[in-house]
Amino acid sequence: MSGRLEATFQRLREKKEKALIAYLMAGDPGLAETEQLVVALEQAGADIIELGVPFSDPIADGPVIQQAAERGLKSGTTLRKILDSVKSLRQRTEIPIVLMLYYNSIHAMGCKEFCNAAKTAGVDGLIVPDMPPDEAGPLKGPADAVDLPLIFLLAPTSTPSRRKLIAEESHGFVYYVSLTGITGAKLSNVADIQQNVKKLKKISASPVAVGFGVATPEDAAQVSQMADGVIVGSAIVKRIASHQKDPKMVSHVAEFVRSLKAAMAPA
Repeated sequence: MSGRLEATFQRLREKKEKALIAYLMAGDPGLAETEQLVVALEQAGADIIELGVPFSDPIADGPVIQQAAERGLKSGTTLRKILDSVKSLRQRTEIPIVLMLYYNSIHAMGCKEFCNAAKTAGVDGLIVPDMPPDEAGPLKGPADAVDLPLIFLLAPTSTPSRRKLIAEESHGFVYYVSLTGITGAKLSNVADIQQNVKKLKKISASPVAVGFGVATPEDAAQVSQMADGVIVGSAIVKRIASHQKDPKMVSHVAEFVRSLKAAMAPA
C-alpha cells in the first residue's frame, strides 16, 4: 500500500476520525485553479484528493462530472500536464492524491511509462472505473513494480465471490459505490449500504470508502458512521461550476468542504 494513503488512514484511525476524500476534475476550470483547490481543500479538512482526468466518454459519470470533463478538455488539460501539476503540488503538500481515469488514457501513454511517470510525480493510487480486477493484468504488473496501488470499485449488486476478489485485489482502499447508476444520484438505501460495508470490512484488509450520492454534510455524517472514508464528488464539482466566474471560487468550495469535515467529526 502507498505510504501516504496508509499513513493517512492510520492517523485518522488513531484520532477515531474518518477520511474525507474530495474529488476534483483536473483542469476545471484550469490546472492553476485545480492546484489552488487541492491546497485549499486540504486546509479545509480534506484528507485525500481524488483527481479526475478529463475524458470524452466518462461512462461512470453523471452530467455534472461529464460537463466538468468537457471544461477540463476545453482548457487544454492532458494526462501529462496533470502529472506535471501533481509534481508541482508535491512541493507544497503531502496530501495523498489518487487519480481517477479511464483505461484509454493510460493505454495511449503505455502502462509502464504511465505508472513510472505517475509514481515519479507523486501520485498515490489509481482508480480506473472501466478496468475491473479480472481485466487489470496489463496495468497490474507495471503498477505493482512501482508500488502504485490499484483501487477497485465495488457495486451494491456484487456477488459474495466478487466482493472477495475486490477485497483481495484493491489496495489503498476499496471504493464502495453506494448505488447502482452514475455519479451525482441521490443517496438512498442507507441500511443496505451499512449492511454491505459491514460485510466488506470483515473480508478486506484495506479501508473501505463510500462514494456516489454523498451530497450534503448530513450525508457525509451518516456515511462516516459506517465507512472508513467518505467520497464527495459531484457536490464539490457543482460548486466549482456555479462559482467559476467568482474570484472567490476557491474559498466558496473550501467552505463547503469544511462543512463536510465538521459534520464527520466523532461524537
